[in-house]
Amino acid sequence: MSAIKIAIVGMGKIARDQHVPSLAANPDFELVAVASPRGKLDGVPNFDDMDSLLQAMPEVAAVALCTTPQVRYDLARTALLRGMHVLLEKPPGVTVSEVLALIELAKRQSVSLFASWHSRHAPGVEPARAWLAGRTVRSVTVTWKEDVRVWHPGQRWIWEAGGLGVFDPGINALSMITHLFPGLVLNDAELSFPINCATPVAAQLALRSVQGTTIRMDLDFLQTGPQTWDIAIETDAGRLTLSLGGKQMTLNGHAMEIPSTPEYAALYTHFAALVRAGRIDADVAPLQIVADAFLCGRHVDVDGFKE
Repeated sequence: MSAIKIAIVGMGKIARDQHVPSLAANPDFELVAVASPRGKLDGVPNFDDMDSLLQAMPEVAAVALCTTPQVRYDLARTALLRGMHVLLEKPPGVTVSEVLALIELAKRQSVSLFASWHSRHAPGVEPARAWLAGRTVRSVTVTWKEDVRVWHPGQRWIWEAGGLGVFDPGINALSMITHLFPGLVLNDAELSFPINCATPVAAQLALRSVQGTTIRMDLDFLQTGPQTWDIAIETDAGRLTLSLGGKQMTLNGHAMEIPSTPEYAALYTHFAALVRAGRIDADVAPLQIVADAFLCGRHVDVDGFKE
């Protein structure tokens, strides 16, 4: 079976660090071009924008959209209308309605759309999901704290409307817990907004599962020193912990053996399967909870953010 000709749109840090090497290692794909106004990639044709790429290379069958979320909808719509398969970096859109509209368009065009929640492909997520099956979950605590100055240096877009602020990393945790516990409802939220930003720098959320389990989330975008990406789950059989964003799993303090496949390698394996089967995977649950937090959460003003 021939490789799927794919182009990357938006050659930023995440594309260079994760998408490019994952595609190079996956025989199901052939990276044939890049479209980006600034970042370039050696060894393939480079274009300033996606329209120029598609005009010059009509053989491209799929695109991975790694741009900032504010411009992703129009790019995805254009690609889908051309009959192309589309992978959306997270978050898949600025609004839930954008993603729902893209799902309907992908169905009409009979092409694949993938909202690629990469943290769902962390090695510990599926083993944790299997272990939790049939057990009573009593409580869940999510602690997700990282330093925006390390991960997004000088990237002002993250503080602008649609940039999500602390929910840019926090939505990774939400993508994991909405997979582990489908049907979550937001009960309470407090969002801390720097006075010079349109998005929050910290957040505390309280969620509830359909079984009545309380899930508490503590998100912070100004953590210095070691970064914290932990999910602790108390059950009738003890504590399960996913650490380092799901790269490690422990049961009652004992490390468990889990697969070693990196997130983005697994992500592209899944995307290839979607394309071959003509299927759509575009869950909006993580983005919906973020939208609900903006809709009904209490806003607290804090000191302005300084780079």
